[in-house]
Amino acid sequence: MHHFELGIFYVNQDIKRKQKAMTSDLQLALELAKQAGQLTLTYFSSKSLQVFTKRDASPVTEADRKAEELIRDSIASRYPQDGVLGEEFEERPSGNNRRWIIDPIDGTKAFIHGVPLYGVMIALEIDGFMQLGVVNFPALGELYYAEQGGGAFLNDSPIAVSSISDIKDATVLYTEKEYLLDPLSHHPVDLLRQQAGLVRGWGDCYGHMLVASGRAEVSVDKIMSPWDCAALIPIVTEAGGCCFDYRGKTTISGEGLVSANKAIGTVLLASIEKR
Repeated sequence: MHHFELGIFYVNQDIKRKQKAMTSDLQLALELAKQAGQLTLTYFSSKSLQVFTKRDASPVTEADRKAEELIRDSIASRYPQDGVLGEEFEERPSGNNRRWIIDPIDGTKAFIHGVPLYGVMIALEIDGFMQLGVVNFPALGELYYAEQGGGAFLNDSPIAVSSISDIKDATVLYTEKEYLLDPLSHHPVDLLRQQAGLVRGWGDCYGHMLVASGRAEVSVDKIMSPWDCAALIPIVTEAGGCCFDYRGKTTISGEGLVSANKAIGTVLLASIEKR
């Protein structure tokens, strides 16, 4: 049984399996996401914010770089053998099969335009498996997190995906305009733009967290990097949903990323497998 508050699916505490004791890894990730989030707010909506263009033509700001440096330095101090993969700097190899994956500001374009739907994302991969994910939306005051086997949470309250199973009743989200403008293919994910009851561009990490919290049923990103995916997968899956790329694989290095509730995700995966 669930209850709604502001459209969010919260899981009743008395019937939710007891949350595991929070590990020191998750405690660190939460603290760093909060610290980096506070740092980004000092730049957010600043008229003097400098925007640079990277080699791949994507934008980056001083806030992106400073936030990633803060996270990297803290991890290096606490866990010197751990690897770190981030969007803005070179990867630091792991000496122990532990790798932190960081996106200091996911949704840089939103950040630049003063839109509060950007997130600070931190994930920990152990032996190739995503162990935990944290996504902090500092301008919204929303902090999502999950650890393998411990459930998913928004501001310390358990969350769950929705139970909607009919795509005609579903809300489908996308990040890039190409999802709507590309010639229609017969890929099951692309067909959603014609079939869904509501299609909206509430994208980047925010869209995937709307799925995790039961406020949307599917979120689609056609192009993703590992740091764009890593923190999202544990949260969506621990909330009862599923994450997969356009080939139906759960991976941070695939063709895009789709987050979906269990009911619709299961149908999409079956359709992809038949292709």
